[in-house]
Amino acid sequence: MISLSHICKEYRVATRSEGMKAALKSFFKREYISVEALKDISFDIKRGEIVGYIGPNGAGKSTTVKILCGVLVPTSGNCSVLGLVPWENRLKHVSHIGVVFGQRSQLLWDIPVIDSFSLLKDIYRVDELSYKENLEELSYVFGLEEYLSIPVRQLSLGQRMRCEIAASMLHNPQILFLDEPTIGLDAVSQIAVRNYIRRINKEKDVTVLLTTHDMGDVEALAERVMLIGKGQILYDGSFSSMKSRYDTVNLITIEYDPTMHLKQPEHTALVSNENGRAILSVDTSKTAASSVIGQLSSSLWVKDISVQSRPIEEIIAEIYEEYEI
Repeated sequence: MISLSHICKEYRVATRSEGMKAALKSFFKREYISVEALKDISFDIKRGEIVGYIGPNGAGKSTTVKILCGVLVPTSGNCSVLGLVPWENRLKHVSHIGVVFGQRSQLLWDIPVIDSFSLLKDIYRVDELSYKENLEELSYVFGLEEYLSIPVRQLSLGQRMRCEIAASMLHNPQILFLDEPTIGLDAVSQIAVRNYIRRINKEKDVTVLLTTHDMGDVEALAERVMLIGKGQILYDGSFSSMKSRYDTVNLITIEYDPTMHLKQPEHTALVSNENGRAILSVDTSKTAASSVIGQLSSSLWVKDISVQSRPIEEIIAEIYEEYEI
């Protein structure tokens, strides 16, 4: 379906020192440095997968997506999407893919949204019946009815992003490349987008590559995660495996009879204990949270107890620190 093999991408970036003298010198003779955006990237994505492609700013996520879309040509390496080389077969290639760049618009700025949709219909040669069915469904799912007659420039960021996502799906693509697709969306709109992606993935076997800083999107949609940093793939595996590998701390909150004495179980750290409410940090690499709960329940009269894992954002930040990115 999607295959990248030893992809590298270098950019030549003009540099100069500060000051008028340096500015005049660069006018006649520019100096350049080479920046490696991607360093020997290789991966395969099967039909029907939803893959989260995550990493810090400047890691190479958008560069990868642009190569897969045929917008950029890599410095070296091989790439195949649906059996086509994206930058060599662009017209045929783009008819099978849908793309959303959160920072770039495919809608025309000064005309109503519906006119941009109509133009995309003609560009992708979508037949009239399919277009009407898709437009009706997408308008209902994303609540677009009241925005279709409004020029894009008059929409808020969240409203525009809903229209952008709908525009990428009008021609029934087999693959969706989503780069920060939920930027600016409120919670209700985010849920609607996630539900729709799940649905088309299940019903139409649409393959999705999702790049985002919103770990809620990744956790809700992607079973597989690829972590990129400094132009290299640092992790490629299941989301659950990544969590179990790095999420070695649970917080247990227990409410108990304050007249009783709390005996702290092994491999725990007492975060707080006041008026019959205690919070303990559990090292799950040494003991299970269920074991700690069992020890507490056997020695205390427990009113309430809850277990909380670390937020996924903290886990990702820890991985960044481990790889010094």
